[in-house]
Amino acid sequence: MASKVILEQKQAVIDEIKERANSAKSIVLFDYRGITDSEAKELRIKLRESNADYKVYKNTLMARAFNDLGIDLGDNLTGPSAFAFSDDQIAPIKVLSEFAKNHPAVILKVGIVDGETADKAKLAEYATIPSRDGLLTMLAGGMIGLVKDLSICLDLYSQQKED
Repeated sequence: MASKVILEQKQAVIDEIKERANSAKSIVLFDYRGITDSEAKELRIKLRESNADYKVYKNTLMARAFNDLGIDLGDNLTGPSAFAFSDDQIAPIKVLSEFAKNHPAVILKVGIVDGETADKAKLAEYATIPSRDGLLTMLAGGMIGLVKDLSICLDLYSQQKED
């Protein structure tokens, strides 16, 4: 039987995982086996640039924390897993997907975006969504096009009325 001190330490880690999971808008579990220390550092830097981070926890502790939260991760907690989290729904998915293209050792397992579980296919779909700034730029471009077309129509109408 584990001592009381060890059980308290494990409970503290479970509580930390639950706190991070509750405060994050997106969570991604990924396999990191095979990446070097320098690659892990590079990944951490890229995640931090997008206001995300990752941490490695024991699978048994992650399973307990997610079970307490009512989230079933199924068989995704087999083998080494890292836990990426962010306040942005798409940022960690995009960073990890891009990083995985150049580092095949990184394999995305499952994600949780706004409380919804996302499998590998859904994560790949999310990775193709443009960033928030990109979406806002596309929206502004569309709105400018409408205003431009309206101004041309009004100008042609006013020229017709003058004749």
